Amino acid sequence: MNKIGDSELILNPDGSVFHLHLRPENIAETIILVGDQGRVEMVSNFFDSIEYRVQNREFITHTGIYKGKRISVVSTGIGTDNIDIVVNELDALVNIDLVNRIAKKEHTSLNLIRIGTSGALQADIPVDTPVVSQMACGFDGLLNFYAERNSASDLKIEAAFEKYMDWNPLLTKPYFVKASPVLLQKVGHDMRQGITISAPGFYGPQGRVLRLPIVDPDINKKITAFEYEKQKITNYEMECSAIYGLSMLLGHNALTVCNIIANRFRKEYSSGYKIAVEKLVKIVLDRLSA
Repeated sequence: MNKIGDSELILNPDGSVFHLHLRPENIAETIILVGDQGRVEMVSNFFDSIEYRVQNREFITHTGIYKGKRISVVSTGIGTDNIDIVVNELDALVNIDLVNRIAKKEHTSLNLIRIGTSGALQADIPVDTPVVSQMACGFDGLLNFYAERNSASDLKIEAAFEKYMDWNPLLTKPYFVKASPVLLQKVGHDMRQGITISAPGFYGPQGRVLRLPIVDPDINKKITAFEYEKQKITNYEMECSAIYGLSMLLGHNALTVCNIIANRFRKEYSSGYKIAVEKLVKIVLDRLSA
């Protein structure tokens, strides 16, 4: 079994992984991922007890107990580049022997649930509605750097989407990855479901125009109209595709559920979305602990 080099898996002097500053005993097997650092405390305030807290840069982790279930909540920051760090380091904590620097023989599957905010792309989705990502579409290109990329992506819908959109070859190749069916049923069985696009930016990559023109002014109209086997693209956000793609390749269960804070089609925005996000957090925690 090949030993992982010091430069490939960097550890801190205390043996914790480089960015997250976590050791294996510091995390639960069920982990809530949030983009906003401030949302970690909002989630952990629901816990009955907190056993561990740590922060490094934008990465904050609280691990505790909620209704008898051990749960961790980790802030990722914005973007799929950060997700590459977070998911790989969480996987290393449970599936790599950090002392001997080799992969463990027995695999541990984590449950990774992202709770976030998002913009709707369908007119019939009101703001402050929870939308669960049945499938993620990555505009970010992250998964394309990994050798088993095609085993994770649904190549049929990928090809149909590229053909329908007349995909610009200067853009990164999109990929489509399904959510964990177990978590989808457990957490999102009665929520609005759809395909979620993860964009590599907030403005141009999501079709917003301020002072810079974008390469395809009609991109959002085309995305909204796209349909494949009765599936439609429901919303934009910035992390889901990497969570789904890396989790699929690494053998973890992943799900994203987002509160809709804006409807791009109707030009609406929720000024009080934080209350709706707190309600969503409570729903997710209750369902994970049931």
